[in-house]
Amino acid sequence: MNYRQTVDFLYTKLPMFQKTGGAALKFNLQNITTLLARLGNPHRQLRFIHVAGTNGKGSSAHMLASVLQQAGYSTGLFTSPHLKSFTERIRIDGHEITETAVVEFVAEIMPLIDELQPSFFEITFAMAVHYFNRQQVAVAVIEVGMGGRLDSTNVITPEICLITNIGYDHQQFLGTTLPQIAAEKAGIIKPGVPVVISEYQEKVATVFTEKAAALQSELLFANQHLRLEVAAEGRYNVISGERVLLEGVKPDLKGPYQLPNILGVVATLQKLNETNAFALDDTAIQQGLENVVANTGLKGRWQVLGNKPLVIADTGHNLAGVKTLTASLATLAYNRLHIVWGMVNDKEAGEILALLPPAAIYYFVRAAIPRAMSTAGLLSVAAELGLSGKAYGSVTGGYRAALTAAQPDDLVFVGGSTFVVAEIEDL
Repeated sequence: MNYRQTVDFLYTKLPMFQKTGGAALKFNLQNITTLLARLGNPHRQLRFIHVAGTNGKGSSAHMLASVLQQAGYSTGLFTSPHLKSFTERIRIDGHEITETAVVEFVAEIMPLIDELQPSFFEITFAMAVHYFNRQQVAVAVIEVGMGGRLDSTNVITPEICLITNIGYDHQQFLGTTLPQIAAEKAGIIKPGVPVVISEYQEKVATVFTEKAAALQSELLFANQHLRLEVAAEGRYNVISGERVLLEGVKPDLKGPYQLPNILGVVATLQKLNETNAFALDDTAIQQGLENVVANTGLKGRWQVLGNKPLVIADTGHNLAGVKTLTASLATLAYNRLHIVWGMVNDKEAGEILALLPPAAIYYFVRAAIPRAMSTAGLLSVAAELGLSGKAYGSVTGGYRAALTAAQPDDLVFVGGSTFVVAEIEDL
């Protein structure tokens, strides 16, 4: 098979959560353990940083990778889902895995695919660690797919764990309360391995403290030790007690919701320095935080796609994520707000749509995946909440309609689902 045929095979023949939902999940680590064992256990020959959380884990993983690259370490980065190309999921120093490597890996393990019937995510993660090991990276930053305890990535033993914000998402798989969800995320904590929690959240703090204590793992809540001080337009000082750790940092990942993520990342990097796992000076940390997009190729996080009108796309899609998005939108100046919006059908559409600005003009769309919620369903829920808009047959159609209707001093926002943002032609 060539690359196109290989990727089509992965998409169509393997169970894939992004397309089909829960039917694609395997709630145990047996498959991935067996698969990696047959590949020679490449994950046992690598150094890792493991990142979990409800919101912010992808951005945090990219920030960590950016700093490690800036410090001169060959850095692997595994994230999901991708936006435009499958190869985005696996990168080394910002460079995506080659199409040739994808083809060769799938051809090599085809007998194992037939035997084990793995999921799309299991194959993708196995491909990542196999590739990182072959390329002899110094460290690999691994983003959890879902949850943590039973996620395929949880076979690794990292140098440190980072857990970001805990919120409601995938409740049908992770639990219906925040402590239950936090317990699944805390499942990545390993005996004696330090763990950083980006935000102290009273409802779930004891879940992490008890888990860490049981495993004799050092625990640090980042925002109890570090704070950000506004230095100038778009710049921040990172403060520890009365000491300025970093001065005048200008993060290139925009949106106020990134600020807690920055604290978690800096605390993680500090701990790596303290344990002598890596040598990360202040210059590397500052430059890494200021060049995440250039270093790693991250897309879709409060990404500005145009001006006059201002066009912003963001992949935030659950309750906590949408709350932060609407708060961020409220800080912007514009005449009229146009929102291109689509969702997947396993989200709480009523609760999420109720968070959106009622005065906006809506363009309801359906991404081209089976899990996508119908525009008729979105319109119905929106009408009950007093949101005004029209349905469009495609993401592209809704996006172009919004751009056509918007005046130079308006704002066009695109979001609701990673898969909606992925279909934006300007991304």
